[in-house]
Amino acid sequence: MSDLGNKEIMASNIKYYMERHGIDRNKVCADLGFKYTTFTDWINAKTYPRIDKIEMMANYFGISKSDLVESKDKKKSSINFVNRVGVQIPILGSVIAGTPISAIEDILGYEVITPELASTGTFFCLKVKGNSMEPRLFEDDIIVVKQQPDIESGDVAVVLVNGDEATVKQIKKADNGITLIGYNVAVYPPTFYSNEDIINLPVTIIGKVIELRRPF
Repeated sequence: MSDLGNKEIMASNIKYYMERHGIDRNKVCADLGFKYTTFTDWINAKTYPRIDKIEMMANYFGISKSDLVESKDKKKSSINFVNRVGVQIPILGSVIAGTPISAIEDILGYEVITPELASTGTFFCLKVKGNSMEPRLFEDDIIVVKQQPDIESGDVAVVLVNGDEATVKQIKKADNGITLIGYNVAVYPPTFYSNEDIINLPVTIIGKVIELRRPF
């Protein structure tokens, strides 16, 4: 008999993968946009998720839908889990000043990073807009960003200037301020911000760009 529709098996499997990833229901709901009460009913075996929600959770945990639907007594999916395990992080369309990354609802999809990398901090992805960083970064490229308030001079970072939407630029530091550099200087000439500007505008570093994800 198929396990599809069995609330107890679904609840057990969801809790199993949450434990393996070291995440709680608050994070799952925040990352996937689920209502907390609805998700709680799933893991308490009160209700059963729709197939589209099952697929979202499977993608989130880096597993197949059957790993959530089927009893582990019938399918030892934990063997495959070790090989395929990854931590999903959201692809954001924009980052706005004052909004915590975990609360941003403009989620375009997800990318997967290794658990080892995920354990070193908080990460998100951002879709590049504009051509100021060509030829290194192109519009619609996906960048992986480690959330941090400071970076080393020469790093490429996600920055908020004057509360506007985030921009991606190389940062050059000096004693009297920082310079934001776009590689495409014809579009974005280097812009200097003094230490006073950094405080008063303000200029806020959101995170360091550590990886580029670009489809072939």
